[in-house]
Amino acid sequence: MIHMDGVACTYPGESNAVLDGFSLLAQSGEFVSVLGRSGTGKTTALRVLAGFERASAGYVRLGKRLVASSFVHVPPNHRRLGMVFQDYALFPHLTVEENVAFGIRSSSGPDKRRRIGPMLELTGLMGLEQRYVHELSGGQQQRVALARALAPEPEALLLDEPFSNLDRELRAGIRREVRRIVKEAGATTILVTHDREEALGLADRIAVMGAGRVEQMGSPVEVYASPASPEVAVLIGPCKLAPGVIRGSEVTTEAGTFPVNGAGAGLGDGAEALALLRASELEIGPSNEGLDARIIYREFRGEYTEYGVNLPSGMVIRVRKRSADVFSEGDRVAIQARPGHRIVVFPRPG
Repeated sequence: MIHMDGVACTYPGESNAVLDGFSLLAQSGEFVSVLGRSGTGKTTALRVLAGFERASAGYVRLGKRLVASSFVHVPPNHRRLGMVFQDYALFPHLTVEENVAFGIRSSSGPDKRRRIGPMLELTGLMGLEQRYVHELSGGQQQRVALARALAPEPEALLLDEPFSNLDRELRAGIRREVRRIVKEAGATTILVTHDREEALGLADRIAVMGAGRVEQMGSPVEVYASPASPEVAVLIGPCKLAPGVIRGSEVTTEAGTFPVNGAGAGLGDGAEALALLRASELEIGPSNEGLDARIIYREFRGEYTEYGVNLPSGMVIRVRKRSADVFSEGDRVAIQARPGHRIVVFPRPG
């Protein structure tokens, strides 16, 4: 449904490309999240896809149609894409029903009514048709924006940081609602976000962006379990990268010695490595060695307690443990991998 291949984009007056070799593939009906920090070009990629910016290299296809390349530029209104902006861009002088109808201006009155009703029902807006934007909650406004984008039956739906204006307490429920709506509508969906929880929780597949291009793409489970690089690992979830040395099937670090995963990044015995250490994949116990690793904080989180373990170098390793198992600040501890878990390692740069 959506194929962006080797896309480059440079803004007028700028010398550096915002996108450089950006590639993305989304199948029909698939929900794809594009995760990246601010400034990596993820919103620009969405704008090139929508037609608001021009591609200077590569190409963009929607289905079988070439809509963008260095020599082709199909205008946004001819691409049949729905877009939900970060601020929703609703019309304050129009009612909910009129906002939703705005996206299907070319249809006749009966056809508009035929399409508006089911869309209001799908998005849970029945009974709110005559309300104005200022009379709606943030979540309701978001659903209006979603209904307006879906009403013209677009080939794909583009979401630009759609949850950033919502209170954190509301986001999880709203995210699930948005996924339900777009899946029921059968819409191919591209979400760009800097929030890893959104990207991981919503997507069928996730594309992790570096500077101007996708560094890795796969299912959320695949990308989280096997990040392609230290940069992807840091972006996809909280972690520490501890320098170490490969010794057979283990990696020895300042934090301890851990079994490495089967691939082991192709590193041989004696190779310098970076060990990926995540709180949920580690255990702590009483120390019976000379290692001076001590607990410097303990935070009760209900189902588990998180500990911060300070190493001699000053690096702090986070470890989660069942709340019934209590250690105290100042205790010296040993860090191990959870039973059956093997640590991901990367070659150490330079």
